[in-house]
Amino acid sequence: MGLKNSHPKLFPGDIVEYPRNKFFSHFGVYYGERDGVPYVAHLTSRDADTKIPLFGRALRSEVKLDPLELLGTKYRVNNMMDDTHSPRDFHGAVKPAIDDMIGQAVTFDILFHNSEHQATLFRYGVKRSEQIEKIYKHVMPAWKKLFMERKL
Repeated sequence: MGLKNSHPKLFPGDIVEYPRNKFFSHFGVYYGERDGVPYVAHLTSRDADTKIPLFGRALRSEVKLDPLELLGTKYRVNNMMDDTHSPRDFHGAVKPAIDDMIGQAVTFDILFHNSEHQATLFRYGVKRSEQIEKIYKHVMPAWKKLFMERKL
């Protein structure tokens, strides 16, 4: 993952990935510096003690602008869709979209609107979560089998 020397060169609009465990990461979009401090825009819970509740939804979420290393000291640039989608212009599209979303209430949904979905929406204008797609590849065949056997 390239996290040993975890301080890559960042450009405004880059997607920043913060690995959380073996399966999941948190994502944000590099916003640039303010007073010499690098910032990331990311979808997060409004309440510090709120964990992902039952069914993977958090109604009290928002896009926040936080110092880059407040989210973790191990991170990498992961512009995962650059091969298939053109990144949007940072100053013309991404920054205004982030500025409009900061502080707005957003429903976090682990399957349909997580931090990776939000980051790709900002950068590319397309919601996508590769980590959720990997889960679907494993879960869907099992569900299909249960459905075909009329157990689901």
